Amino acid sequence: MRKYALTVTCSSTRGIVAAIANYLADSGCNITDSSQFDDKETGNFFMRVSFEADDEGAVDLPKITDGFVATAKQFNMNYEFHDETQKMKVIIMVSRFGHCLNDLLYRWRIGALPIDIVGVISNHMDYQKVVVNYDIPFHCIKVTPANKPDAEARIMAVVEDAGADLIVLARYMQILSDQMCQKMSGRIINIHHSFLPSFKGANPYKQAFQRGVKLIGATSHYVTADLDEGPIIEQDTVRVTHAQSPDDYVSLGRDVESQVLARAIHAHIHRRVFLNGNKTVVFPASPGSYASERMG
Repeated sequence: MRKYALTVTCSSTRGIVAAIANYLADSGCNITDSSQFDDKETGNFFMRVSFEADDEGAVDLPKITDGFVATAKQFNMNYEFHDETQKMKVIIMVSRFGHCLNDLLYRWRIGALPIDIVGVISNHMDYQKVVVNYDIPFHCIKVTPANKPDAEARIMAVVEDAGADLIVLARYMQILSDQMCQKMSGRIINIHHSFLPSFKGANPYKQAFQRGVKLIGATSHYVTADLDEGPIIEQDTVRVTHAQSPDDYVSLGRDVESQVLARAIHAHIHRRVFLNGNKTVVFPASPGSYASERMG
């Protein structure tokens, strides 16, 4: 059974849910999961609906999309229909910390993260062999202050040639230009080794150690031109004590970073994340969406 999703954003008003449900029912579709959020502060309404065909056949996506125009116009909706069997094409970027990259490659290999990794870009050669062993294209693009515009142009060429829908910064330790952030707005996910908005910058674990915190964490967010200020998708924490060192913080943080980044990507590829100003609305995962295709 092929699965589909409808995502909707519009101003909040009466009758939206009923109109969507009635349209899908009239189109021969069965709703299998639904989430919605009515933001009283902004007046915005967000909804994600998973559905499938009643007769176990395939939904004619262009037809059902075109047929929704009248309903969408009635409520001034921004909407998209998605075939959930179509895997999103992803470029991963990494520097010299490989824990997030290795975690993503493993999840991808066992089917726990249903994406199509179309390339890995790095400014170092450290992980070339690892990536090539997975039969994934590896691109080493060195970045210096002198060649940064040219390097970024080469990065974007790789992204565009591969048809990538999403860039994942898996501890890629370079600041992207405003132009690239704007061009890929809402399509670059970063992992920051800190529980934002606290302890921004390059050495958050050292900052946390110096403040004597009892929790450290990681934050995955969309990249914007404002460093470490993008809309937050996912966060988590781990407990630490006064007896642990800054190096302990780093080691404990690596596990949290890997999990948080993977969960953020999972939410994005299943279209569960909605931008809401400088924040996000993140709906729960649909039943079965975390299931792996295979083990080991």
